[in-house]
Amino acid sequence: MGEIRQRFKQGKAELLDHFREARPTVTSASRLMKALARHVDTTLAQLWHQAALPSQAALIAVGGYGRGELFPYSDVDVLVLLPEAQARDEAVKSAVSDFITACWDVGLEIGSSVRTLAECITEAKADVTVQTALLESRLLCGTRKVYKQFADRTLASVEPEGFLRAKTLEMRQRHEKYEDTPYALEPNSKESPGGLRDLQVVMWVARAARLGKTWAELAAKGLITPFEVKQLQRNEGILKLIRCRLHLVAGRREDRLVFDLQTAVAESFGFHASGSERASEVLMHRYYWAAKAVTQLNQILMLNIEERINASESVPMRPINARFLDRAGMLEVASDTLYLDNPHAILETFLIYQQTPGIKGLSARTLRALYNARGVMNGAFRRDPLNRDLFMEILQQHEGQTHAFRLMNQTSVLGRYLWVFRGIVGRMQHDLFHVYTVDQHILMVLRNVRRFFIPEHAHEYPQCSQLAANWDKPWLLYIAALFHDVAKGRGGDHSELGAVEVRRFCRDHGLDKTDTGLVEFLVREHLTMSRVAQKEDLSDPDVVARFAQKMGDARRLTGLYLLTVADVRGTSPKVWNAWKAKLLEDLFRMTLRALGGAAPNADAEIEARKQESRHLLALHSALPGTEGPLWDTLELSYFARHDASDIAWHARSLWRYLETQEPIVRARPSSVGEGLQVLVYAPDRPDLFARICGYFDGAGFSIQDAKVHTTKKGYALDTFQVVSSTMDDPEPSAYRDMISLVETQATQALASTAPLPEAGMRGRVSRRVRSFPVKPRVALRPDERRQRWLLSISASDRPGLLYAIARVLGRHEISLQLAKVTTLGERVEDTFLVCGKAMQQPKIQLQVESELLDALTPPR
Repeated sequence: MGEIRQRFKQGKAELLDHFREARPTVTSASRLMKALARHVDTTLAQLWHQAALPSQAALIAVGGYGRGELFPYSDVDVLVLLPEAQARDEAVKSAVSDFITACWDVGLEIGSSVRTLAECITEAKADVTVQTALLESRLLCGTRKVYKQFADRTLASVEPEGFLRAKTLEMRQRHEKYEDTPYALEPNSKESPGGLRDLQVVMWVARAARLGKTWAELAAKGLITPFEVKQLQRNEGILKLIRCRLHLVAGRREDRLVFDLQTAVAESFGFHASGSERASEVLMHRYYWAAKAVTQLNQILMLNIEERINASESVPMRPINARFLDRAGMLEVASDTLYLDNPHAILETFLIYQQTPGIKGLSARTLRALYNARGVMNGAFRRDPLNRDLFMEILQQHEGQTHAFRLMNQTSVLGRYLWVFRGIVGRMQHDLFHVYTVDQHILMVLRNVRRFFIPEHAHEYPQCSQLAANWDKPWLLYIAALFHDVAKGRGGDHSELGAVEVRRFCRDHGLDKTDTGLVEFLVREHLTMSRVAQKEDLSDPDVVARFAQKMGDARRLTGLYLLTVADVRGTSPKVWNAWKAKLLEDLFRMTLRALGGAAPNADAEIEARKQESRHLLALHSALPGTEGPLWDTLELSYFARHDASDIAWHARSLWRYLETQEPIVRARPSSVGEGLQVLVYAPDRPDLFARICGYFDGAGFSIQDAKVHTTKKGYALDTFQVVSSTMDDPEPSAYRDMISLVETQATQALASTAPLPEAGMRGRVSRRVRSFPVKPRVALRPDERRQRWLLSISASDRPGLLYAIARVLGRHEISLQLAKVTTLGERVEDTFLVCGKAMQQPKIQLQVESELLDALTPPR
């Protein structure tokens, strides 16, 4: 046994070492997998012969091993087939047990089942997974006659139509589990859409239908073309190669391309980082292109096999025009060579798809024709005036843009017509902010813009829907959505580069000067509104005036607002929230007023807020004048930064505690619909903000916004917008309990005089941050009067980060007036408005910046 173990271990190590050192080619993985399977075959045969099992017993390879392929660390699935007469013999059972134990002893990760032929048939009929595994089988040891009987009976037990239905449903369920996209950030190379499993499903249903066991056999039956065979073999080879390299790098069975391993796998291919992209991005771009091709080919083949199994090739068809037919709700080309003979029909396909009621997709014949016509979509195709008119007609349709453009991308038409779009198909965005590839993000933004114009979705974003209802050319916003990130990955400012690309597009497609200028402006400035809203002090009239000047007019402002909301929503489900929505809406509203000729009048605005606050106080039965003593202690900046609801709430909460020596904490459900608003009123001291941050961090709250003020009598009056992962749609009673808990615990924490604990002790960074760290950045910029400073911070997010920042500021007695905390995936972009004597001394200012950088650097 020891000799067999040594030979197996040494032989496998030699095969893996040879593969590791060899040049990574599309065919090298298949050679390795076949060699590993043969090596395991030999070892199993030696162990089988030592086991002294009955002559009518057989050892059969099933599943992936049954295909004659093994990945470096995949399980070895075998079936021990026993004759009925000896299946319950204790000596035979003991021999089988010894054989399986021996397999594990020599280092084989065996997945075994022991059955009789009758049991195989019964299990297969009861469980489609077992039936699938038995379809792919090879005889390893035993008589050929026994194996043939097994193979014939198991195949005969498969009902093709039922098997196809079961595997199709299983595939859909699997796709949903893996985000229903081939472009997941950490895809499973086996199970994700576009992974190896999608190719295996095609072969399983083909075997079940007796249509063939190889791509060549399917081609001989007319199910696939010779060109598709080449594409299948090439992309299957790429996926196998990536999965083999992934196993080697991980040193175990690992099918997920997780962030931790992507760079190492990329380097095993010889990929290196360049100025514009990481080595891991090169690898993932290659993976996504292969996965996309597999997704397309899987769809074509499954539809073809379904038609063959269900004999639906003779389904009656309704002519749409001379080129297209309606085949039971699927758009069918009238001729297999339609696109080769008439390339204009390629874009017409998607226009017909939009315009024809009842069409829900493209038939297998149409998908195949598009797949095989990619070569005609060349430079001449893109320059053809008729094609340009068709593309604009698709954009300008009354409905259907979202589905049409998704389908154009899935069939590779979009990237071949818009050549600039082709460069971002499957391109990762390793900024931990976007959770989609660039092309998927762009199509998500297009969808979001489109929804603003659909009445059925008006309840989602009423403000945006109202503005969209008065927008005369929706297609201009669709173009801006398509181009806003189209220049990512090139290096340089993608906004500027994208503006150049969209200007060229508008010129080529006949847009007039006014429309071209608007779209170019939207693409160039698509990040501006979000930056100003989330990082600058909107209570400062100069901020609004500068932004209004950049906008120029209300039409540009409205277009940018709609695009910005759609863009932020399209980055990640975690990024958009009601607080960001309010910031953008406030900036839009104030800028619109400024563009209408109303110069910012701080005094009038503040007086209006005070008057509204008094009205709200009266509604809550407050006595006239209740607010006076508190308001007398507050600077104008307080009233400029709070709306009337907050001002009235503060007055109701604090009027009887103005001279208190104990901290006062009050909380309420946020007026913007998410999380809590927390009011803190206490005698000011240097470490107060740090203690507040420390409490929220320890209690599991994230601070989204902070307005910090010091009264004329030396009291801190701070308001925080906080959220917690435990607050998703809580019951009203849960809110009451949480408010009570926050008020009690925060008061106790702020009353403490114990030394502040060290920062960063709990600050373990996430796996994603370790894989894609953000270089910490600190910038201090004075205002025009050099009385206040804008502190901008960018770093990888981690627990305790804001507390660490607050400790540094408290140590140098730097006062905060405003804090905007923005979390973008795993990155934070925080902005603080600060003042203090330390800011006036260059030497101390440098020391503060250095200490902040130290605080931002995550612990190793």
